[in-house]
Amino acid sequence: KPILFKKRIFLKNISYFFSQSNKLALKNITLEIPFGTSLGIIGKTGSGKTTLVDIILGLLEPSKGTLHVDEKTITKINRKSWQKLLGYVPQEIILSHCSLIENIAFGIPKNEIDIEKVFNCAKIAHIHDFISSELPEKYETLVGERGTRLSGGQRQRIGIARALYNEPELLILDEATSALDSKTELKVINAIERHLPKS
Repeated sequence: KPILFKKRIFLKNISYFFSQSNKLALKNITLEIPFGTSLGIIGKTGSGKTTLVDIILGLLEPSKGTLHVDEKTITKINRKSWQKLLGYVPQEIILSHCSLIENIAFGIPKNEIDIEKVFNCAKIAHIHDFISSELPEKYETLVGERGTRLSGGQRQRIGIARALYNEPELLILDEATSALDSKTELKVINAIERHLPKS
């Protein structure tokens, strides 16, 4: 059954142990994230930020505690339904050696790609103007193996456009604007906030 996300995400008494080292990464974390809001998680390296994000993404199962979405507990049975609502932009964007269109609409057969949606997502990520004016083949440009023809900031903005293509209910950025200058970062974040669903 599909998961509905219209009210909140609630992490209740979440703890996580790494089984190999028995190291405690998270201890009794209780956190509410209302729908339509933005949240920043900061902390020292190794403080458990990525572990917390991985639990929200359903990539890790908490050692103790539960993850709830609109009062429904996320389990192995409904985890994939929850993940269909998520957009995730990791620290390092992995691009395929294919066109920019295919990289933004990643996983969609080329004959089924909505070109207008690709353009719109690229505009939100502030990469459309670069593609349209700087690249001779524009959106048909091949990015090179792992995106080697693009700068770090350009790869990050392609990654953001990719995450937006499937119209997620929740977008998670894991230091996904670290390669952008502060002015571009602000433009991208503001555009994302205008685009995402509101409560």
